[in-house]
Amino acid sequence: MTAGNNGAHTPEDDDPFGYLYEDGQAAGAQSPRQGGYGYPGPVSQPGVPRTSYNQVRTVGERQYGQQVPPQQPYGQPQAPYGGPNAQYAAPETYPGGAPTAPVASQGGRGRTGGPGKGGPNNKGLLIGAIAVVAVVLIGIGAALMTGDGNDDKKNEAATSAGAAGQVDESPKPKDTGSSSEAPVELPKQDAATLKLGGSAALANTVKGAKGAGGSYVDLNGVGRSAEWTVDVPKSGEYTLYVTYAVPGKDGKTSLSVNGAKPQSINMKNFALAAEGDWEKGWTTTFGWIDLKEGSNTIKLSCEQGDSCEAYLDQLSLKSGHLNK
Repeated sequence: MTAGNNGAHTPEDDDPFGYLYEDGQAAGAQSPRQGGYGYPGPVSQPGVPRTSYNQVRTVGERQYGQQVPPQQPYGQPQAPYGGPNAQYAAPETYPGGAPTAPVASQGGRGRTGGPGKGGPNNKGLLIGAIAVVAVVLIGIGAALMTGDGNDDKKNEAATSAGAAGQVDESPKPKDTGSSSEAPVELPKQDAATLKLGGSAALANTVKGAKGAGGSYVDLNGVGRSAEWTVDVPKSGEYTLYVTYAVPGKDGKTSLSVNGAKPQSINMKNFALAAEGDWEKGWTTTFGWIDLKEGSNTIKLSCEQGDSCEAYLDQLSLKSGHLNK
């Protein structure tokens, strides 16, 4: 290389710390102020090339605390001068960037749900909740155990008829034995066996009567009667059934009990027999009466105003006032 190209100093003399040494100082190295490496600054001199083409800033020359505009990343929009300029943005924040994935929360002071030392003690909360549930269940069980006795007492009080504040035992059914009592059978009677009064008489010319020998009582005449003395087990209401025959037309007689005022008992043509047909006119009627316990007298008679063209065949009783 020519002397013009080599310059005043050789490369080995370009020691940035030359001013610290005697030979450097002898060569003209000085403490750096505004140049680089302690040698004369980058000002060009005629015939002497620059030792460095870079503007090197000496150590300590930068004043810290000043705002230095950051370099704008390639591809990002330029922010206005003096405005905020992001130093870095994650790839997923740009359109078409990488998808983000949820990051598990790291437990720390002031965070919830994480396993860190600073977070709340979830295990303690769970144990406390379980303890509360256990106490509630124990209380319910105790209430059920102690409530059975109260319920039993309430049931007993509801089914007993004792005075207020008292609980009586429910009445126990009486032991009636292996077989139940048979219902009392009330008496039946042939009219031909009744006590007759007035001009009442027996006859058997019309077929169909159930009395002995086909006999029946002819009541066709005022003053005629048939009286039945009957025993009943208790006082109460009864229904008297009378089997009779009419000649295809309606009849009406009187009924009295134990000498009381007579009441009417209808003897209609329920069989719908033709007029004059006695044999087809056999049917049944009933009347309500009240009897006393023991002996009673039941009387059927033909009184003034009655239509007594009828023949009596059978009498029977049933307990209660029945409609058929």
